[in-house]
Amino acid sequence: MNQEIIRIGHGSGGRLSRELIHQVFLKHFSNPVLNQLGDAAWLDPQNLPLAFTTDSYVIDPVFFPGGDIGQLAVSGTVNDLCVAGAQPVWMSAGFIIEEGFLISDLEEIAISMARESVRAGISIVAGDTKVVKRGQCDKIFINTSGIGILPKSRLHLKEGGDVHPGDKIIVTGTLGNHSIAVLSAREGLHLEENITSDAMPLNSLTEKILEIPDEIRFMRDITRGGLATILVETCENKSFGIQIHENKIPVNRSVRSVCELYGFDPVYLANEGKIMLVVRQGSEEQVLSRIKTHEYGKDAAIIGEITDTNPGKAVIISSIGGRRMIDMLSGEMLPRIC
Repeated sequence: MNQEIIRIGHGSGGRLSRELIHQVFLKHFSNPVLNQLGDAAWLDPQNLPLAFTTDSYVIDPVFFPGGDIGQLAVSGTVNDLCVAGAQPVWMSAGFIIEEGFLISDLEEIAISMARESVRAGISIVAGDTKVVKRGQCDKIFINTSGIGILPKSRLHLKEGGDVHPGDKIIVTGTLGNHSIAVLSAREGLHLEENITSDAMPLNSLTEKILEIPDEIRFMRDITRGGLATILVETCENKSFGIQIHENKIPVNRSVRSVCELYGFDPVYLANEGKIMLVVRQGSEEQVLSRIKTHEYGKDAAIIGEITDTNPGKAVIISSIGGRRMIDMLSGEMLPRIC
């Protein structure tokens, strides 16, 4: 059976472009703002502070266990906003598509994006589509921008400057699932336990976390570079240090097995549905309890603390009591992971 494919003409701005917009994108993303099809979306921020983010998604493969590039694009955009304390409202989606890409696959991606945007309560209000010749990109790339409303009670989260020795570090779940799910799809791994990506929009979780905003000093979503990179960035050139405990970091058994096989360290693996947060000393158990009541936070754990003994440095204490400095990766363990 012949299947429709993307042609160069789909990026011409003419009839084929219009048909693609209506048959795929408007069909699944329809909302009053987007349906105007103007050169810019008219938005009403109600004079509230806004958070703005942009990102690009080039993951290989496009479809992977537990998700696809479309789900990832929406989740990643939402999560960049919500860990800054913002409530995601609007986003754009720009598509660069290789000639020959199946329209049925494009529609599956659009369906996934529509489902995730409804789940997150964000509207896709602007977009663009470009088509390039075969070999000039790899299947499909997606660029997004996102805008969220930032309540004034959460403005302290945008820089994370209010961190003090004694504050505790929490992660909201097991690390490395996304990286290992993508690796298993690339390499055809047959794992004892099926590992799926953790890609998901986390704003419902951050709203639960931020029920008492003053308890939270800082939040970041744990993506490329993994937990290690965020820890280093958090204390770099600061008057405080960070200490975490290896045996407290939640890691799925199958993920750990693959790490041992490939020589990966779980703290460097990418995630798409996990948050690291710094919480005020004395409130960590209450915050952890709130996180664990949410479906995305059942495996959350307190893994370390802010210290005054190693300013500007992040240290991990091994399961046998050894100490080693945490540094950023000099390269990428798994390229094109998001």
